[in-house]
Amino acid sequence: MTTTTATSRRNGLTEQAADAAIDQACRMLRLPTMRREFGELADQAARDQMSYRGFLAELMMAECDDRKRRQSDRRIKAAAFPRQKSLREFDFAANPNIDPATIHTLAKCEWIRKGLPLCLIGDSGTGKSHLLIALGTEAAMSGFRVKYTLATKLVNELVEAADDKQLTKLINRYGRVDCLLIDLSRPRDYAEPATTCTLKRWQ
Repeated sequence: MTTTTATSRRNGLTEQAADAAIDQACRMLRLPTMRREFGELADQAARDQMSYRGFLAELMMAECDDRKRRQSDRRIKAAAFPRQKSLREFDFAANPNIDPATIHTLAKCEWIRKGLPLCLIGDSGTGKSHLLIALGTEAAMSGFRVKYTLATKLVNELVEAADDKQLTKLINRYGRVDCLLIDLSRPRDYAEPATTCTLKRWQ
């Protein structure tokens, strides 16, 4: 009887009351995208004469897509890249020895799934750090936990941890990531990498 009464009362909600109820429910369920977009999507669904199932699917897909994007952003932030770099920005024409097909195959991250190491080796100014960051970003967007570090910083951390008898703890912390990116660039040449860069999954 209580359920029937509650259902009947909800069926009689005005649009304003319904919007308020949806807003409150989305807050309680932590669905920020649905809370932000349900009004616009509901109006669009009415104009397109969309079914209830179709509207619900659109609304839930919007929440899932936005949640996936936020998770990806968090993984990229946690990777601690020194700057943003993407494969779209890489000038393959200026680096004819680098095969675009190979790089885009690596961007699919199958080598990470198989636990294989990857090294990027080349002369100064050939874009090793750019590719390192770009491939690491692709890995983070694909759901992998990534960490970027300079080799000099990593060595210092390992030495300090060993001195403090915290080496195992440090190794375990790095071991929690799926892909450890070690850049051998010298800090003073940070903008243009001068030495080998290594992209490697932590074993």
